[in-house]
Amino acid sequence: MKKVLAKITWFFGKLFGRRKYTSVDQEIRRKTVVSLSVFIILLFSGYKALMWLFDQPEDAAGVEKHLRKGLETNEKIFTKIFDDGHLVKTFPKSEAAQKVRVNGEIGLGSDFDYKNWVLNIKRVSGETLLVPLSEILALPKTEIIYDFKCVEGWSQVSHWAGVKFSDFVEKYNLHEEVKMGYVGLETPDKKYYVGIDTPSMMHPQTLLCYEMNNNYLPLIQGYPLRLIIPVKYGIKNLKRIGNVVFSNEKPHDYWAENGYDYYSGL
Repeated sequence: MKKVLAKITWFFGKLFGRRKYTSVDQEIRRKTVVSLSVFIILLFSGYKALMWLFDQPEDAAGVEKHLRKGLETNEKIFTKIFDDGHLVKTFPKSEAAQKVRVNGEIGLGSDFDYKNWVLNIKRVSGETLLVPLSEILALPKTEIIYDFKCVEGWSQVSHWAGVKFSDFVEKYNLHEEVKMGYVGLETPDKKYYVGIDTPSMMHPQTLLCYEMNNNYLPLIQGYPLRLIIPVKYGIKNLKRIGNVVFSNEKPHDYWAENGYDYYSGL
């Protein structure tokens, strides 16, 4: 620290060598000294703060605990102000991309047998509800064309269709289940999984989706059933839903375990 101060003193000495100054010169000199001093102090403070942050212990995902606390604080704030009456902006079909971007293939193994697929819903009672695709297709269909957003920074207007999760809850009498705070979803092979707050799942634009651009989902987009949840970033829009559970504790979440924000809300 003494060496830093000595260099600063030397620098100012060279910059403002002895000579006569007018009142204007003196004012310029004063402001320059003040500005440079403030800049150096802030720069040094920022460096020390950064080093302090890097020295903090990390959680299991490798995120500094103070940063994780910040994310959790943001989650509490967003949860309090969440309004299921606030709808995501939608677009006309003419603006929907015909070639929908694929981002992430975890849980979409090539050994998947779609002919034997059923949706497994774990009830509060402990019983498992098995729902075939034919029953889901028989429920009222809802379409949405919106700007799908990825945490990587890209977005794309895309066209999806399926059954509202809230309608699905009504059909299968899952009212006790959605009194719980969270919904956990995972692929049939259990390699990809997400945890989502129940109010976001019950948002009127959240779909159990089986169509893209008026056709059944391609395998790479999660056939036969995926989640479309416009109030969340793409990492929460799980492809190929196999199992659904309800819990008052946060279910495990693939990207949260790898350092990302658990809430991932928009």
